[in-house]
Amino acid sequence: MTKIVIVGGGAGGLELATKFGRKFGKKGKAEVVLIDRNASHLWKPLLHEVATGSLDAGVDALSYRAHARNHGFDFQLGSLQDIQRDSKTLVLSAMYDESGELIMPERHLNYDVLIMAIGSTSNDFNTEGVRDHCIFLDSPEQAHRFRTEMNNQFLKLHTSMEQKTVDIAIVGGGATGVELSAELHNAVKELQNYGFKDLDSKKLNVSLVEAGERILPALPPRISGAAHQELTKLGVKVCTNTMIVKADKNGLTTKEGELIPAQIMVWAAGIKAPDFIKDIAGLETNRINQLVVKDTLQTTRDENIYVIGDLASCTQADGSFVPPRAQAAHQMASHAYKNIVAQFNGGQLKPYVYNDHGSLVSLSRFSTVGSLMGNLTKGSMMVEGRIARVVYVSLYRMHQVALHGTFKTGLMMLVGRINRALRPNLKLH
Repeated sequence: MTKIVIVGGGAGGLELATKFGRKFGKKGKAEVVLIDRNASHLWKPLLHEVATGSLDAGVDALSYRAHARNHGFDFQLGSLQDIQRDSKTLVLSAMYDESGELIMPERHLNYDVLIMAIGSTSNDFNTEGVRDHCIFLDSPEQAHRFRTEMNNQFLKLHTSMEQKTVDIAIVGGGATGVELSAELHNAVKELQNYGFKDLDSKKLNVSLVEAGERILPALPPRISGAAHQELTKLGVKVCTNTMIVKADKNGLTTKEGELIPAQIMVWAAGIKAPDFIKDIAGLETNRINQLVVKDTLQTTRDENIYVIGDLASCTQADGSFVPPRAQAAHQMASHAYKNIVAQFNGGQLKPYVYNDHGSLVSLSRFSTVGSLMGNLTKGSMMVEGRIARVVYVSLYRMHQVALHGTFKTGLMMLVGRINRALRPNLKLH
């Protein structure tokens, strides 16, 4: 029986495992295995809401093991250590608990077709002190760490006469940095309802630092400008053309020698593939460790290994690269599925073409701005306000539909509305 193994349970990997499980796994036509180092899945664009407590990951996270049981595939908890291409074998690292006791020994897993979908991590560009002093908002664990430190700082502000403000610096003016900046001000407003009556936006200093000329450089200037204006109105200090050269316990140091004071620092300035990918299995990689793929999404040196999402370095017809976005991961998952089915049936594999449907950035409950392109309009349409918010939320709903189907997604939306009436607006623990 053919064995399809997917490494990485992010947006694309989980959608792909679900599709193959329904198509082949449930019918006994193939064995489908998903591997991830975490036990549960959370849609990555929601991490900024988990960080501020606006979203409870315990409620919204999806159990891989339960989902696998319902959709015809097997789930293996573990971290990829190596790929042995000659024998088509994966090596999974030994797992230890917090006290260093062995939980699971090193394991070997065979495959016929391998799909790599482990995503990306934050790129600190080897900036001094960043790894020691900054939070990388690229996993639920990091989001929880941010929320814990944020709540501790607010408690200190509430009880201490010495501390006058909470200073938070965010490096990177992309979607993550912009959305987190706005969400922080929403969190302050909500905390006023839970015993922090002396807390207001004036006591929260958020600095958003961007090395380029403007925030949201991937979006048109008008949308970028609208977001900049909205953040400024909220009280966020937006610093463009500002390069950070050092981080320490006191804050961030710019190239000009200026100190941006901060008790909490977040680094969201770029992405790269995990370092262990760089030399894995002799596969071709680029300067940020991404695996280089052909237009069929197969690696350049092994036609039985496919790559999707942020891990893939995929060149488009015009010479540009497919951007690391959730919509690209979703499209790649669908295309890889079709090509792998064609490969099984002896059919022709088709080249992947990225379709940009636009970008949307949520400024918490204050506003949503973005641009819609591709099939939605003949050219490009700028949207903001309520319409943009509806479209932004619908992107997450599309992901849920791909995983659960329309009926269950509808039930989840109903449960979400009920929870809004029953639960506090902020996760406070």
